[in-house]
Amino acid sequence: MATKNILELCLAHGLGGLEMFVAHCYEDFSQKTVCKVVVAPHTKLDNYLEDIEKFHLHRNKFFPFIPAWKLAKYIDENEIDIIHFHWTKDILTAVLAKLFSKRKPKLIQSRHMRMTRFKNDLYHRWLYKNVAILHAVTQDVAQQLNKYIPHDIMPHIVMVYLGVDFPSLKQERVEILQKEYNLQEDFVVGIIGRIEKPKGQYKVIEAVAKLSQYSVKALVVGSAMDETYLQTLQTEAERLHVSDKIIFTGFTKEVNEHMALCDVVVLATENETFGLVVIEAMVNGKVIVATAKGGPLEIIEDGVNGMLFDGSVASLTQKLALLYKNKALRETLAKNGLQTVKEKFNKKKQLDKLYEVITK
Repeated sequence: MATKNILELCLAHGLGGLEMFVAHCYEDFSQKTVCKVVVAPHTKLDNYLEDIEKFHLHRNKFFPFIPAWKLAKYIDENEIDIIHFHWTKDILTAVLAKLFSKRKPKLIQSRHMRMTRFKNDLYHRWLYKNVAILHAVTQDVAQQLNKYIPHDIMPHIVMVYLGVDFPSLKQERVEILQKEYNLQEDFVVGIIGRIEKPKGQYKVIEAVAKLSQYSVKALVVGSAMDETYLQTLQTEAERLHVSDKIIFTGFTKEVNEHMALCDVVVLATENETFGLVVIEAMVNGKVIVATAKGGPLEIIEDGVNGMLFDGSVASLTQKLALLYKNKALRETLAKNGLQTVKEKFNKKKQLDKLYEVITK
């Protein structure tokens, strides 16, 4: 069977789980077939993919035909068979490019975000009629797609979980970072991801303040999407008298090395669709504590391979205090979490499944 040329499309400006998945797809698919990447210039994803050839495209909210025409031309020049897009806001660009293109490539979306309303208006019916496959990253997302997209124009829906690699740690960097952050004797709670209010960094700061009788520090890893919010977090840490216990690292590519510094990793998002950081913590042998909604419910069995909290600071504080006091529990949860990743969330196996689906 002839291979099919794939184009990975993502014009988003952030660098979270969605954008990292674009990079993972490119890295894996380019070993199997011709794979191209289209990103917006000077974005975090563009910078992350610094060593590869990319086609740059500006999203144009008011004149979407312009980027779509440019993309269609690129599709025809590179004989693209499949457009694999990820960011929901890219759907119009992808559909128009397909229609403008002579090759009429198959459109596939990996759906990373929740769907919360019916898509039965004329505009959305036209969009989804042009999409061949919707890849849901959880069972919950798959159910939402089945619920909100009219069945007469519904694309084929498949569910394939995201996955992670087993890390290759630079131990010397871990030791350097440990000294740099002064974490030698502390119980370290990590929260990793974009610094923005929905990610819930403020909950970790408040929990650390409530645990002031213990030697607990928080490692807040990630870039600020809004500098004002970052300043708000720093001011709150000062007000609660825990500035010396809250370490803001900024953006880093050394995620695994930072996780190695933690005793516990927290996912405090109110309703995370999947929660890539959950399996990243597990594969690094760390205990994960996550909000009991959305994706984490399909990954974590509370008290077995991680812990779930109800989203409140009080509940988070209670879970962290329990883990602080019980080393044996931490070791058991970490061990079981690692086994969960081996069984269900191996990145290579999951990407192989997805590749098979989209190239049929």
